[in-house]
Amino acid sequence: MKFVPRKGDKEVISFRLPKDLLSEIDKFANDNSLSRNEFMVQCLEFAISNISDENEE
Repeated sequence: MKFVPRKGDKEVISFRLPKDLLSEIDKFANDNSLSRNEFMVQCLEFAISNISDENEE
Protein backbone atom coordinates (compact mmCIF):
# COMPACT_ATOMS: atom_id res chain seq x y z
CA MET A 1 0.00 0.00 0.00
CA LYS A 2 1.30 3.44 -0.91
CA PHE A 3 0.73 6.64 1.10
CA VAL A 4 -1.16 9.21 -0.97
CA PRO A 5 -1.62 12.58 0.75
CA ARG A 6 -5.03 14.13 0.13
CA LYS A 7 -6.46 17.53 0.78
CA GLY A 8 -9.48 17.66 3.03
CA ASP A 9 -12.71 19.26 1.94
CA LYS A 10 -11.89 22.66 3.40
CA GLU A 11 -11.96 26.23 2.17
CA VAL A 12 -9.46 28.92 3.12
CA ILE A 13 -11.17 32.10 4.31
CA SER A 14 -10.12 35.33 5.95
CA PHE A 15 -11.92 37.58 8.41
CA ARG A 16 -11.05 40.26 10.93
CA LEU A 17 -11.35 39.88 14.70
CA PRO A 18 -10.82 42.34 17.52
CA LYS A 19 -7.33 41.91 18.98
CA ASP A 20 -8.64 41.13 22.46
CA LEU A 21 -10.92 38.39 21.10
CA LEU A 22 -8.03 36.85 19.16
CA SER A 23 -5.96 36.84 22.35
CA GLU A 24 -8.72 34.95 24.15
CA ILE A 25 -9.05 32.48 21.29
CA ASP A 26 -5.31 31.84 21.34
CA LYS A 27 -5.34 31.33 25.11
CA PHE A 28 -8.21 28.83 24.99
CA ALA A 29 -6.63 27.02 22.04
CA ASN A 30 -3.26 26.77 23.80
CA ASP A 31 -4.85 25.69 27.08
CA ASN A 32 -6.53 22.82 25.21
CA SER A 33 -3.52 21.86 23.05
CA LEU A 34 -5.32 22.84 19.85
CA SER A 35 -4.32 25.01 16.96
CA ARG A 36 -6.15 28.28 16.60
CA ASN A 37 -7.89 26.86 13.53
CA GLU A 38 -9.00 23.63 15.26
CA PHE A 39 -10.36 25.61 18.20
CA MET A 40 -12.25 28.10 16.03
CA VAL A 41 -13.78 25.32 13.89
CA GLN A 42 -15.02 23.57 17.04
CA CYS A 43 -16.44 26.82 18.41
CA LEU A 44 -18.27 27.54 15.15
CA GLU A 45 -19.61 23.97 14.94
CA PHE A 46 -20.86 24.22 18.53
CA ALA A 47 -22.48 27.61 17.92
CA ILE A 48 -24.21 26.44 14.75
CA SER A 49 -25.48 23.23 16.33
CA ASN A 50 -26.84 25.17 19.31
CA ILE A 51 -28.54 28.03 17.49
CA SER A 52 -32.24 28.11 18.17
CA ASP A 53 -34.59 29.44 15.57
CA GLU A 54 -36.66 32.27 17.08
CA ASN A 55 -39.69 30.91 15.23
CA GLU A 56 -39.44 27.56 17.04
CA GLU A 57 -40.11 29.08 20.45
